[in-house]
Amino acid sequence: AASTARVIGWALRAGAERGARERGRDAGDVRRECHFPRRRRRYSVAPDKVWGAWTDPQAVRQWWGPGGQDPVSVAELDVRAGGRLRIVFGGPDGKAHECQGIYREVVPNRKLVFTWSWPNSTPERVSLVTILFKQVAGGTELVFVHEQFFDEAARDGHRRGWSESFAKLEVFLQENN
Repeated sequence: AASTARVIGWALRAGAERGARERGRDAGDVRRECHFPRRRRRYSVAPDKVWGAWTDPQAVRQWWGPGGQDPVSVAELDVRAGGRLRIVFGGPDGKAHECQGIYREVVPNRKLVFTWSWPNSTPERVSLVTILFKQVAGGTELVFVHEQFFDEAARDGHRRGWSESFAKLEVFLQENN
């Protein structure tokens, strides 16, 4: 039984490593396919207003990040396929946190896809964010997916951060409509 378990464990690891290579990851970076469920939010403004909140550096400075008093000190957004994003914001611990990524897909007012990493703490852990902007009666439906986390702890930390950011985004959109 123990040898069977070892063989099964080896087979599962080998399959995960092969899958990692097929997705362009280093075989040593086998992460669980962790993502939090699609998050759908409705906003009573047009898609171009919600798009602008995600793509205009001045707008991002006003709502980005978890917590109420965590100002954004840097918002660099080169919103085009292959362009880079870099955002630095204060954290609840009083330290600045920097996230960065590369835009993979940009369809104005409809879709953003970008990589996501923390260059000062875990630069080797790159995840993926996809945001869809859909015009609906009375405004915009935003569909948000953040996936390919290294582990559940990373996923859960991002879930908390994004939840707080979405609350701030909603206030920003209401105040700037």
